[in-house]
Amino acid sequence: MTPLQIVFLLVAAITLFSAVMVVSIRGMMHAALFLVLTLMGVAFMFATLGSRFFAIIQILVYIGSIAILIIFAVMLTRNIMDAEVASLNRGWWFFAPLALLIFASIVLVLSSWSAFATLRDLSSTSGENILEFGKALTDPNGFVIPFEVASVLLVAAMVGAVYIAMERRGGRG
Repeated sequence: MTPLQIVFLLVAAITLFSAVMVVSIRGMMHAALFLVLTLMGVAFMFATLGSRFFAIIQILVYIGSIAILIIFAVMLTRNIMDAEVASLNRGWWFFAPLALLIFASIVLVLSSWSAFATLRDLSSTSGENILEFGKALTDPNGFVIPFEVASVLLVAAMVGAVYIAMERRGGRG
């Protein structure tokens, strides 16, 4: 194993740990900081894989904009560091194996998918081919279905968040 592979595996382990901490820790500020660590780990993995464009976009867009916006929103809310609240969510022991089971089933389904083994190599020796990546995202034989499913899930999550926020304010109308 090369030193770069060892560093990649170490960063991947730290990224996975911080991602688990984002969803399991109760403190909003700590969760936001673990989110920044997770996004930084993803950017570092992009860089070690030779995808400079995606590493820079990860840092500028996700860490530089979205994560900082989340941290400011958390800091502007009241009681962000409430000492009386338990540090881990209740029921984590049930949802952690459930998440592992879902992950294993996704890996099983993807490994049996014939097109998964023949994914396009989007990196080249001369640099990234962003045009090829854009075509792969929108090609009906490529990644358009997972791309659209992710869009629908994000819209559903946003609608759910608005509904919950309106319900907590004391009414829907």
